[in-house]
Amino acid sequence: MSSAPHAGNVEIFKARTNIWFAWLSWAVAASGIVATVVMAGPGALAGTAPLVLVAYLGWQLFWMPAVVVHDGGITLENPFRSITVPWPALVHVDTRFALTLITADKSYTSWAAPAPGIWGGRNARPDDLQGLPATTYGPGKSVRPGDLKSTDSGQAARLVRARWHELVEGGGLAADDATTTVTVTIRWAAAGAVVLLLAASYWAIAA
Repeated sequence: MSSAPHAGNVEIFKARTNIWFAWLSWAVAASGIVATVVMAGPGALAGTAPLVLVAYLGWQLFWMPAVVVHDGGITLENPFRSITVPWPALVHVDTRFALTLITADKSYTSWAAPAPGIWGGRNARPDDLQGLPATTYGPGKSVRPGDLKSTDSGQAARLVRARWHELVEGGGLAADDATTTVTVTIRWAAAGAVVLLLAASYWAIAA
């Protein structure tokens, strides 16, 4: 998660499928390391860098990513970037390919909330179309597959739109609010860790 504090009313969305993938990667890595030690002894641990890389990527790509909705705005915790979009800067919420926050200048996509594949829309139930924030619906009360309640992008978008609607209706968004700057923080340490583990994995395989 981002090191920046999120003040008040924090809601965090993480895709359930991503969490399963994270646990799967950790199980594969742990099994491989244990098998290596049992078969070749503790001295073989130096050659398990590829397994450590798998475990790390499980955390970086699947466990850590999240959509954080808080009083200050929406923070997209992506693998290598943390993006905070203040509420006054938000213009539109899109779910065509993934949860995407659109501002006047640029759009920002969430790694944690991908839109469903072709089967996501076909398996929709009537309940998935009801009770959504008003801004979700298109002409004729139509709903895009990525906005369905049963999808990752739809669940995250629902959190964002509901809080946005509350702020608009409650007068919590001032037209002259100066806090409209989107903050993007690069995760240099995470990128460096991946590079180091890739190098160690190459060395382990080559050796």
